[in-house]
Amino acid sequence: QVQLVESGGGLVQAGGSLRLACAASRSIFSINAMGWYHQTPGKQRELVAAITSGGRTDYADSVKGRFTISVDNAKNTVYLQMNSLKPEDTAVYYCWVRVIRGPNDNDYWGQGTQVTVSS
Repeated sequence: QVQLVESGGGLVQAGGSLRLACAASRSIFSINAMGWYHQTPGKQRELVAAITSGGRTDYADSVKGRFTISVDNAKNTVYLQMNSLKPEDTAVYYCWVRVIRGPNDNDYWGQGTQVTVSS
């Protein structure tokens, strides 16, 4: 089991910045991938950014060049730095981790944090 605690959401004006943080209850070294998804009402949860244990990153096209994902191994925390925010970035952001054990992929989710970008 992995517990995830998110922080850093809020209200910001367009063009502003926010940094989301997600602290995991176990060492990141035991986690295969971490990332952030977002979801708006009536839509499916979508990947925003992810990073693997090997350091490979992946971003949604809509956030490339604006968002940066990073990890602090000492704090077991993954961050999402969001710059040049747009109203369309408004969503609930969920932290996600994947732990692979043999043939099984085990996914864990944070409780979600609201990000609202005003125009």
